[in-house]
Parts: sequence; C-alpha cells; structure tokens
Amino acid sequence: MLQVPGATSYIGCIGKDKFGEEMKKNAHAAGINAHYCEDENAPTGTCAVCIVGGERSLIANLSAANCYKSEHLKEPENWALVEKAKIIYIAGFFLTVSPDSIQLVAEHSAATNKVFMMNLSAPFICEFYRDVQEKALPYVDYIFGNETEARTFAKVRGWETENVEEIALKISQLPKASGTHKRITVITQGCDPVVVADDGKVKTFPVILLPKEKLVDTNGAGDAFVGGFLSQLVREKSIDECVRAACYAANVVIQRSGCTYPEKPDFN
Repeated sequence: MLQVPGATSYIGCIGKDKFGEEMKKNAHAAGINAHYCEDENAPTGTCAVCIVGGERSLIANLSAANCYKSEHLKEPENWALVEKAKIIYIAGFFLTVSPDSIQLVAEHSAATNKVFMMNLSAPFICEFYRDVQEKALPYVDYIFGNETEARTFAKVRGWETENVEEIALKISQLPKASGTHKRITVITQGCDPVVVADDGKVKTFPVILLPKEKLVDTNGAGDAFVGGFLSQLVREKSIDECVRAACYAANVVIQRSGCTYPEKPDFN
C-alpha cells in the first residue's frame, strides 16, 4: 500500500527448508525487511485451506511458527528494528507462542511513546489465553477484531451485551499503561459496517459491498484490512481515511485466490 520497499519490517519463525526459503523470497519481493528466526528442528508452518462457495475452513500446522523465542528478538540487529519502528503491530495469535516477546515490545512502546497495536485474532485466544491477553492489553493503543471475537471477548469478561458498538466502546475504555495515546477499537463485521470506538464515541463506516459472484476467497481479509489501515496511519491520516484504506485493501484481497494482491494498489 505504501509502495516504499523496506518501510515495513517483520519478525517471525520459520524452518530451514524449501517453504522457509519461499517465505524469505516472497517477503523480499514484497519489499519487506524480514528478520526470521530459523529453527533447526521444526519445519516451516503450513496451512491447508478448504473453500466452498466463499466460505473457508483452515487446518494449520504451526510447526516453526510456534517456536519463536525472545532471545532472537534481543539480538542487537533484531532489537534495532524495534527501536527504529514508529508503529508496532503484533497478531493476537502470537500470544500463544511468546508472550514474553510481546511484553518486551509493549513496554518499550509505552516507554518511548510509540503506537502499539494488536488483534483479537480468534475467539479461542479471547477464551483460552485470557491471562496473557489481559497482560498485554494495557499497552495496546489500537485493537482490531471482528464481531465474533468481540462478542467472545465480552462474554469471557461477563459483559452482558452482544451489541458490537457497546463492546467496542468498553474495550476502548479498559485501563491503559501509558496515557500518551488513547485506545481506539476497530471491529469489522463482514459486509456490515466497521465499528470504531474512539474517545468515548462510536462511529460506523460502511464497507465496499461486493456482488456474491465476485467473492473468491476471504483468507487474508482481516490482515489486509489492518495493512490498509496502517498504510494511512503511518502517513498520519485521519481515522476515516485509515478505515477507507482498510476497506479497500480487504476488498481487493477477497476477490483473489490466496493471500495475493495486484502489483500496484489503485487506492487514492
């Protein structure tokens, strides 16, 4: 979305195998500065995808993705990426892998007034990894999720509401470790409007509606949404512009097979 090679860095764990090489090659081709931890014993994670009529089911074999250690993050060349970053985003799935890495980055962000962001990622994270999620949450300036994840988050905490706008507002008002940035909650609802809770107020934004026959594959829609959002946030655009870019990016991805995108965005 930014079309600036090297503007985005990425850290994760792969195996020393052909899929790992594929990951490195593709990251480089996309202009991403990837610093992978390469595990000697586990293969690179893979995922089987079944798509029927636009609906999907995934079976992930996490393998090396489950083996990341904070020692890799602490290596000077990798920690330098954290120090250089203006905005840091970590998927909620990583709470199951290396919560101590998340805590290191979260505390650094709060101490240096950086923007720290996470995703609810999946209902099971909210349900079974509540303790580590709870520990990271005070540091989160922007939290993303979908309506199912938001409702599970609320249910686990005993909030007696299924209203997504109300839940988004309550999440945004949970305690924060640093007062530099307020927390903004962004919840997607498929083809229903995006809900944004910011500074005690809730706004909704319509998504780009797509005829059913154009929907190919919803894989990567949530990640593309966040990517589009970040592309404008880093340019210091308004929340309205960030959501517009997010909806654009998600709309592009769901019209293509796999997590793919055209060479150049036509977002303007």
